Amino acid sequence: MSVLLERLIATLGREAVLSSPAELLVYECDGYTIEKNRPDVVVFPTSTEQIVQIVRVCNELEVPFLPRGAGTSLAGGVLPVGGGVVISLARMKKIRQVDTRNRYAIVEPGVVNLSLTNYLKPHGWHFAPDPSSQGACTIGGNVATNSGGPHTLKYGVTVNHVLGVELVLPDGRVVTTGGPIEDAPGYDLTGVIVGSEGTFGIVSKIWVRLTRNPEAYRTLLGVFETVDDATNTISDLIGAGIIPAALEMLDAPILSAIEAAFHFGFPLDAGAVLIMEVDGLAAGLDADAERIEKIARRNRAREVRRANTEAERALLWKSRKQAFGAVGRLAPSYCTQDGVVPRTKLPEMLRKIQYIGERYNLKICNVFHAGDGNIHPILLFDERDADQVQRVLKASHDILDECIRLGGSVTGEHGIGVEKIDFMPKLFSPEDLAMMLRLRAAFNPYGRCSPRKMLPTAGACIEQSKVGRRAAL
Repeated sequence: MSVLLERLIATLGREAVLSSPAELLVYECDGYTIEKNRPDVVVFPTSTEQIVQIVRVCNELEVPFLPRGAGTSLAGGVLPVGGGVVISLARMKKIRQVDTRNRYAIVEPGVVNLSLTNYLKPHGWHFAPDPSSQGACTIGGNVATNSGGPHTLKYGVTVNHVLGVELVLPDGRVVTTGGPIEDAPGYDLTGVIVGSEGTFGIVSKIWVRLTRNPEAYRTLLGVFETVDDATNTISDLIGAGIIPAALEMLDAPILSAIEAAFHFGFPLDAGAVLIMEVDGLAAGLDADAERIEKIARRNRAREVRRANTEAERALLWKSRKQAFGAVGRLAPSYCTQDGVVPRTKLPEMLRKIQYIGERYNLKICNVFHAGDGNIHPILLFDERDADQVQRVLKASHDILDECIRLGGSVTGEHGIGVEKIDFMPKLFSPEDLAMMLRLRAAFNPYGRCSPRKMLPTAGACIEQSKVGRRAAL
């Protein structure tokens, strides 16, 4: 380890290397705080060339390494399992080029999502994926987990807005996939890399698609007595052929926390509220808003409010996107799940979540991307209490099992990380998993980059993936 430290300091300079226990404490986990492990070293490259040098040093000394963005991920995707070197991309935050005529920008992985949108706003453009952690998460992290956000119902997730990447492979080679040209011939390697959670290499540059800002918005808040009425509204809206830009649901417990934090004026006696937004050309939006209001009232909405000014709309979305921070008012710790179910199954799923909370004596609040069935139940607990931690893990397991039973998935945007590896055999056949392992081995043959993430990799599985790779070669 002393040799590793010396080599990294010689490569990057002392100011770009952290190694003391107090410094490393910050990097022992991401937003999934239940599992923790300190890395041996954290480094801060500022260029692709420096990433290459770091990777080569790690390979020479046979030390595992993994990339890290802002650490807002919620499934242990940047947990340094087994220690090693965390390669923080936080200092690679340049917007290298913006080409609005061709609708793309070139950015480094450490660019904060919201910073890019704010940079583009005066030009009339934005980067469409908008996770709730938008003010902190990075474009590189969005690429790693294929992040979504409230507006992905209409605009799609990160993979729909990434044209190409520059990738430092785990052996130190640099490759480029895709680029500014739409629909390049050949295999869609960019699509394979987006969502691979850092297991294929380290993204050092990204070509992102730009989306023109809508001419106008209509943002409504539906107030419902019950969660069932709110979720039935969601199904009816989509069934009527209306594709809102966003459909977000918040239940009573989360409403109380948000209202205490932001004083938006949420009704604290409501069972749930639904944020419903349409955007596009101003002509026709009022008619869409009226249709939405009628459907909401048909499902017993007791009130439908409209954001009448941009300031009201901004405060409403601020309240929604900072909901997870407001949860700190309810409990010392929380664990956010990220399951997906068909929209029509949302009422059943939420009833099951309530039952699971009662079964394990846990308070669970819900805020989620209702339009695409991406649920985010938030389990409240105190991680200093070992019994509560165990109950949270069991309850989380039951929630994700129910998502699978209802025909859904265990992640919509947070990824698998280390938290959900055990669910992969429930979602995929042994043949599917073997093929995924072969694909990862093609990029990462020694498993040194982001080890023990995403896929179950007991020794036999790793050996099988190497056999498959040799056969393919």
